[in-house]
Amino acid sequence: MPLAPVLPLLHKLLKPSFPTCLWEGDSQERAIALTFDDGPHPDHTPRLLAVLDRYQVPVSFFWLGVCVNRFPAVARSIYERGHWLGLHGYTHQSFPRLTATALQQSLRDTQKAIAQACQLDLVIVQQQVRDVRPPNGLFTPQTLKLLQQWQYRPVMWSVVPEDWVRPGVQCVVQRVVQQTRPGSVIVLHDGYCGGEDVAAIAAQIIPTLLGQGYQFVTIDQLWQQHPIARYRTGER
Repeated sequence: MPLAPVLPLLHKLLKPSFPTCLWEGDSQERAIALTFDDGPHPDHTPRLLAVLDRYQVPVSFFWLGVCVNRFPAVARSIYERGHWLGLHGYTHQSFPRLTATALQQSLRDTQKAIAQACQLDLVIVQQQVRDVRPPNGLFTPQTLKLLQQWQYRPVMWSVVPEDWVRPGVQCVVQRVVQQTRPGSVIVLHDGYCGGEDVAAIAAQIIPTLLGQGYQFVTIDQLWQQHPIARYRTGER
């Protein structure tokens, strides 16, 4: 059964239930975040980067630590372009199936891989790379409690076109364009599942959404619009 028709409904149910997560930005602002999970990949990611270079839009990558270790040059090329970096776990394991110790180690190992690949101080990476998207979007209240305890920021989604099953470039493009609203967090994949089409998809959705007046921003920029962030900085 295709998940794509169900996911927008699931988003509406989950967002109010878990308000400490970033599900989307301000619905009054035409700022949207384009995000990519499961990379970096030695073939799919460089082709995607060529598209991003063409349009000069900032995006956010949620990396698997094992892929960063395997393809450090690709990871470094993303970092050098100034795109936002987040964590997706060391391997694509469901967070609720991990013990607290294993989950924390998975995130730390991914930060270590990023520090090595991008030639950065590990302490700086641990301080700055703290956005986390759970694999498959699966989490529990306990997962969120642990992430908060360890000072990570959980990032979810509002537009998920199910590109990993490869329904076709035009199908994915249509789903993204139809579902995108002000503040949307769009999830695509540049890894082994779905990454084959990611450059072609990006090459269509980016100019289309730019033409509709949307501005692409990073996940960090959307966090600044989050009610919790506003509260912590004294805004109302």
